[in-house]
Amino acid sequence: MVKKIMCSWKRWWESVHSHNYFAVKLGVSILLVGLAFRFFHNRSSDFSPVTETPFLLIPPPSVFSVGTELNSDQIPLQGNGAKSEQNKEKCDLFMGDWIPYEGEPLYTNDSCSFIEQHQNCLKNGRPDRGYLHWKWKPRDCDSPQFDPVRFLDLMRNKSWALIGDSISRNHVQSLLCLLSMVEKAVEIYHDENYRSRKWIFPSHNFTLSVIWSPFLAEAAIFEDMNGVSTSEIELHLDKLDKNWTHHYKDLDYVIFSSGKWFVKSTIYYENDTILGCHYCPKRSNITELGINFAYRKVIRKVFDYIIESNNKNNGTVFYRTSTPSHFENGEWFSGGTCGRKVPAKRGEFDWNELTKILRAIELEEFAKASVKAYENGVKLMLLDVGPLSLLRPDGHPGPYRFYQPFGDDENAKVVNDCLHWCLPGPIDSWNDLLMEMVK
Repeated sequence: MVKKIMCSWKRWWESVHSHNYFAVKLGVSILLVGLAFRFFHNRSSDFSPVTETPFLLIPPPSVFSVGTELNSDQIPLQGNGAKSEQNKEKCDLFMGDWIPYEGEPLYTNDSCSFIEQHQNCLKNGRPDRGYLHWKWKPRDCDSPQFDPVRFLDLMRNKSWALIGDSISRNHVQSLLCLLSMVEKAVEIYHDENYRSRKWIFPSHNFTLSVIWSPFLAEAAIFEDMNGVSTSEIELHLDKLDKNWTHHYKDLDYVIFSSGKWFVKSTIYYENDTILGCHYCPKRSNITELGINFAYRKVIRKVFDYIIESNNKNNGTVFYRTSTPSHFENGEWFSGGTCGRKVPAKRGEFDWNELTKILRAIELEEFAKASVKAYENGVKLMLLDVGPLSLLRPDGHPGPYRFYQPFGDDENAKVVNDCLHWCLPGPIDSWNDLLMEMVK
């Protein structure tokens, strides 16, 4: 399969070689991220029970920071509407530093049965533990560690859903692990492929779901479980995915996210008519429109739906911003790794060209939508975990997406996962911030 992919890459490179440097650089970024996401997504299908691996306390010595890059002070990160004088006085939870933390994570791979095998870094043999001992500290306020007792009390008789792709699944596993320290979640639904699932915390009558919708819009995907495509994806830019719209009005809290799947070879439809495509070299009669065109259309339609639905019963609707990958010295198929053991320093990592585009669209469309949401009484909030996640190249499974990858040969060549996050790990801090935003 890799040989087939590389041949496709060569043909694509020749097709863009005559364009300017930025176009080439962007195109390469889009293709490589797409290949990586395809590889890692399609080899993760279910959560698996795990056994204990002890933690070692290795408190690191420094503080690593995130600046203001790609943030807009016109975007109400914590409010529902246009920025006001009151909002200006609020702390920006997403501007801060990773500081050493001497405590232990709230859960381990022994206490939580919801950790998927490929994110179970400890069981899979990751030898270092330092990445577990950092805490996100907003600069102008405090963000206490997630309190599962209080969260469940706040969410009594409520329902949550995380809607998106495998990063959303990664996130819901983190939340399940934290909450199950208080009460064990009971699964009450799963689809055929275990991509969409629902759990209940019985004594709190609190339900938590993950809804598989990688585009958020209606899409026909022609891939097997190994990620091998037989045709381009058919994406309807004017139709939202019924997998989530059918449930939306019954939900109290929703976290939307998307972006990664837009890199795939896709035919775009509007009014059931072909409008254009992204990377369709075999369809010379179809106009190349690019992912920025499609992503903006879908994100705008999602926000319009949220506002027009005017579902005031919803506690809050979040949009989670795109998160980075941290491949160094290559990509997943060319020896790329993410073997760092501490957070990155400010400026050490930059957004790749693809993520810059996705992020710019998210911030721009959210800024516009938040004003309309305020006018309609809809609580719309931005869960801007991108910048703080950019500083955590140490938090990915890397080679430890596999069990004991170097057990037989310490010099083995192993495909790294630098997209998803170890559990426990930095992704747990996303829930610290969620707690502050809903309490």
